[in-house]
Amino acid sequence: MSKTSILYILLALSFLSCKKNSSKNADATTGATKWVDSLIYPEETHFKSIRQVTFGGDNAEAYWSFDDKQIVFQSNNKSWDVNCDQMFLMNVDDTFKDNIPPMVSTGKGRTTCSYFLPDNKHIIYASTHLGADECPETPLRKNGKYIWPIYDTYDIFVADLEGNITAQLTHEKGYDAEPTVSPVGDKIVFTSTRNGDIDLYTMNLDGSDVKQITFELGYDGGAFFSPDGSKIIFRSSRPKTEEEIKEYKDLLAEGLVQPTEMELYICNADGSDLRQLTDLGNANWSPFFHPSGKKILFSSNFESERGFPFNLYLIDLDGKNLERVTHSETFDAFPVFSNDGKYLIFSSNRNNGGGHDTNLFIAEWQD
Repeated sequence: MSKTSILYILLALSFLSCKKNSSKNADATTGATKWVDSLIYPEETHFKSIRQVTFGGDNAEAYWSFDDKQIVFQSNNKSWDVNCDQMFLMNVDDTFKDNIPPMVSTGKGRTTCSYFLPDNKHIIYASTHLGADECPETPLRKNGKYIWPIYDTYDIFVADLEGNITAQLTHEKGYDAEPTVSPVGDKIVFTSTRNGDIDLYTMNLDGSDVKQITFELGYDGGAFFSPDGSKIIFRSSRPKTEEEIKEYKDLLAEGLVQPTEMELYICNADGSDLRQLTDLGNANWSPFFHPSGKKILFSSNFESERGFPFNLYLIDLDGKNLERVTHSETFDAFPVFSNDGKYLIFSSNRNNGGGHDTNLFIAEWQD
């Protein structure tokens, strides 16, 4: 399951009104770095300043190059001539209101979860294009419950920054997606259904030495390495009761899962010392390590009675000192720190005029 596919489910859960901000940043143009403090809610003290990057569609999964000079992200912005998620490249000071960033995926199928390789000249991402040129359907409900598809045509590819595919890293039948790269630059962690369940695996940058690192029943995904590459944080839905297990297995047999109950888990990079980090209820997901390596920043709706809003929270590695970071009335998720720890890019519904667009924002971070 792609991390961004969760976005569509969660936005469906949050069919909602949006708090309007005082500034719409209407004069933003490509190449113009415009920081707009009015886009920061008063309680958001970790944000020194902020600027909006995109202005339409669903934009998410934005990841920094190792030298922090560029960002790769996915978007389904219809005005960019795409029908479903494709990958786009930007310089860190770019802003897109009336301009279109260069596409670095094939434009075929559906893509998800791009990430830079250490050379800053290549990216990895998952794509369904070998299965069909068209976008696969995205069912949102089954028996009245929200679900998402686990496309068995996803494989992981390497591409240069011109969009040319230079390698295919996975060839197994089933879902291979959600790859991220260790900051150390030696390993990739990804999610796969190759064993009949949805588990985490690691591999070398060339696709060799594949190792399974999670083994419990349930969906394990959205994994990221710690800054020193020694740990992995991820989200998981772990069915416990007989009814939950049956429902999970029945949906998985149809290539489906439910996203509404997930907690965060942490382990060593080889899968050892696995433990549950949160026990908050509802959906806790899109975790990312704080630059110190001692905290996790993540998105959650655990304080929400109706499924929304989603906000960002910090928590220590021992599960203590939970702190709310954003104070949106709608949706904040996909937080990713720059490698130097000075900036945070994330997706948000803020400043979208009360609609459903989810845009990228870059904030100057302060502890």
